[in-house]
Amino acid sequence: MLAISILQGALPGPPAAAAPSIATYTLPRAGSLTISAPVAVSLGSVAPGGQRNAPLGTVTVTDHRDPGAGAWTATVSSTDYTRTTAPVVTIGRAGMSYWSGPATDTQGGGTFIPGQPTAASSVTLAVPRTAFSHTAEAGVNNASWNPTLVLSVPFAGVTSGTYTGVVTHSVA
Repeated sequence: MLAISILQGALPGPPAAAAPSIATYTLPRAGSLTISAPVAVSLGSVAPGGQRNAPLGTVTVTDHRDPGAGAWTATVSSTDYTRTTAPVVTIGRAGMSYWSGPATDTQGGGTFIPGQPTAASSVTLAVPRTAFSHTAEAGVNNASWNPTLVLSVPFAGVTSGTYTGVVTHSVA
């Protein structure tokens, strides 16, 4: 905070020929829109023909684009799941389903919308899906959720071993 004291008569006035100068300053749009998610997660074991549900861990979108930030959409996608030791076997990404669940924490204005609020609205990750979104309310905001992954293993064409794939969250 800046405090200024003015004493009457202590300072001389401006010269008669003085002209005011206009000073302007432009505040650049600053900040970032980021997403964080767990680096690794183990889904455990499941038999051929079985299904396994596992929480992914907390995913958080942080929007520091102020002023006038606006809306954002978080997207989730997946690769295929591959057993890399011989024989190499792949379980297609369509075997992985996802549901975001409700927000576990939000801050800021606007409406936060889960892509799949319940297990009944689970979607396969055969194609990229909306995980969460935020309406066009401007200002700093963030949202967190704890999605669930659901792996459906085919009955035929798979062998025992460790399968690895990548689930990616992005935001724009």
